[in-house]
Amino acid sequence: MQSSISTVSPLRQRMVEDMRMRKLAPKTQSAYIRAVRKFTKFLGHSPDIATDEDLRRFQLDMVDNGTSPSRSTQPLLA
Repeated sequence: MQSSISTVSPLRQRMVEDMRMRKLAPKTQSAYIRAVRKFTKFLGHSPDIATDEDLRRFQLDMVDNGTSPSRSTQPLLA
């Protein structure tokens, strides 16, 4: 029987550690990870090289699709 080993990127590991230091609740951490995953999918590349303009385009896309950017992009602005 093989065990599935999931590797975590250094960027995600840092995010998890930072959220832990801030004592964010597990549900909040999950929500933040989901938001960053959506942003990454939108960008088509790792968010660690995203620009302010990339974030702005993402927020405009969210507004166009009926999502509130203020709540969903909060972890991206921290």
